[in-house]
Amino acid sequence: MALLEVSGIDVFYGRVQAVRGASLTVDAGEVVALIGSNGAGKTTTLRTISGLLHPAGGKITFNGKDITRTEPQNIVHLGICQSPEGRRLFARMSVLDNLRMGAYTRKNAVEIKRDMERVFELFPRLKERSNQIAGTLSGGEQQMCAMGRALMAKPKLLMLDEPSLGLAPILVETIFNIVREINAQGTPVLLVEQNAHKALEVAHRGYVLETGVIVQTGTGKELLESEEVQRAYLGM
Repeated sequence: MALLEVSGIDVFYGRVQAVRGASLTVDAGEVVALIGSNGAGKTTTLRTISGLLHPAGGKITFNGKDITRTEPQNIVHLGICQSPEGRRLFARMSVLDNLRMGAYTRKNAVEIKRDMERVFELFPRLKERSNQIAGTLSGGEQQMCAMGRALMAKPKLLMLDEPSLGLAPILVETIFNIVREINAQGTPVLLVEQNAHKALEVAHRGYVLETGVIVQTGTGKELLESEEVQRAYLGM
C-alpha cells in the first residue's frame, strides 16, 4: 500500500479547473518529483494534499486513511508537512523561533531537542544564524530555514514546493544534496520543482503535469531520457 495515494482529483478555483483527474502515489522511502511549467497545477496539487483546498472529485488517502476532506491542521498532525513556495517564514522572529514553530504540535522536549540538532547538522548555516532575525537572511538561508521548520514537525511525508526558486546555482546544488540526505535518513519527499533536471536527478519516480493533467510518469531516469521531457523542460 502506498503511503500517499492521490486518486483522480479535480480541483477548481471558482469556475476555473486547475487540476483534472490527477493521480499519483508516494511510497515509503521515496523521492517523487512533480514537474511542469508555471501554472500547470503543481502547487495546487500540493495545497490540496495539505487540505488548504478540497477537491471537487477524487480521493486522497494517507497511511490508509481517507484525508480528502480533512482540515489542514489535522493533516499536519497526521504527519504531512509542507515547505511552501516563497518560504513564508515568520520574518520578524529569529531562526531558532521559526524552527520551534515547526514543532508546535509536539510535546516531547527530548525528541524536539534531538530533531533541532538534526536540523543544525543538515544546515550548519542555521546554527550559526540561530539568533538572527529570519527576514534578514539571504534567499538560500531562508530556504534552509523553511525546510528545517518543516522537518521540526517530524514529517512522515515532506512536501517541498520549489525549493530552488531564485537561488544561485551553487546553492541549488546544496539544497538538492540536502533533499537526498533527508530522504536517506528515512523521510519520503514529494518535490514540486521547475528545475526539472535537478528534480529528476534526485527522484526515484516522477510525474509530468501539463495544464492540470498528468501526461507522463516514470522513474527519474526514464523521464530524464524522455525526448518529450527533454524538449519541454530540459532545453534540449
